[in-house]
Amino acid sequence: MNSDGTSSTSGATGSGDSATPRRNSKRPKYSKFTQQELPACKPILTPGWVISSFLLVCIVFIPIGLASLFASRSVVEIVDRYETACIPGGFRKDKVKYIQSDSNKTCRRNLTVNKDMKPPIYVYYQLDNFYQNHRRYVKSRSDPQLKSKSKENETNDCKPEATINGKAILPCGLIAWSLFNDTYSFSRSSQKLQVNKKDISWKSDREHKFGKDVFPKNFQNRTVKGGATLNASIPLSQQEDLIVWMRTAALPTFRKLYGKIEVELKKGDVIQVTLENNYNTYSFNGKKKLVLSTTKWIGGKNDFIGIAYLTVGGLCFLLAMSFTIIYYVKPRRLGDPTYLSWNRNPGGGANN
Repeated sequence: MNSDGTSSTSGATGSGDSATPRRNSKRPKYSKFTQQELPACKPILTPGWVISSFLLVCIVFIPIGLASLFASRSVVEIVDRYETACIPGGFRKDKVKYIQSDSNKTCRRNLTVNKDMKPPIYVYYQLDNFYQNHRRYVKSRSDPQLKSKSKENETNDCKPEATINGKAILPCGLIAWSLFNDTYSFSRSSQKLQVNKKDISWKSDREHKFGKDVFPKNFQNRTVKGGATLNASIPLSQQEDLIVWMRTAALPTFRKLYGKIEVELKKGDVIQVTLENNYNTYSFNGKKKLVLSTTKWIGGKNDFIGIAYLTVGGLCFLLAMSFTIIYYVKPRRLGDPTYLSWNRNPGGGANN
């Protein structure tokens, strides 16, 4: 009220004016979703539920663990470490010099079969202390070059093995350049055992990562001491040793498939192995092993899965027994669940 008795209009737009529209609020519209009132499962972890849950895990995991362990133990496997045995006595003190020399690298080994081995028998080579997961090593490749003939000069990511005498190397990069090149042949009682090297790589790799019109060019050969070879007349999609090697391993100890023997080996058979010890693992104290293995539904020999299941199942059994004893020896009175907010509120929302 002004001094002359008239009303002031300066507050006409104030909050007391019902005709003025209310300003927009940032508060969302009410809904069960925004207010977290949707129906939900809200279990009460009573001793009975907890003990039953542990027992259920125990009942499921222990049989799976036993079955996995039994399947793994039934795999027949022959492992022969040969990187030292295949070095002549005069070169044992300087193994690097021997592997880099022009000396004959042929080595003969005898493997005895301890149990019957049903075909197919998988032949692997195993390398230890070889870090294929090193960042610079993994990046040193050109996937476009491997896939398409038109991209054969794309070698930017392949350093230091990108070009030779100004010409692009195909396949380029450290992964391809370090291709494993030991070779194996097998015989039994003077009868040669054929090694099938077809379909040893992933089908997806053969069909989608390596081109059918891409052929090796300027790749290393036997003129490089200990160097690997690729057939320049065969496309990369059919050179499966390379495809297997190019799928890098995650751990420093790994196996890669060399081929398959598709005849049965009997207990007591002596397998004569003729191998060429070309690959240089001596510079980094690596190990080389030849592995012959059968498979089961779980795959190759691997006790870890079975032991892991048994460990978890056994731990759950111990917890279930411990909680049962504690519950009966010194029980704790539970509260009344009817006082919980979602039991008192028919709408399902918690009380504020």
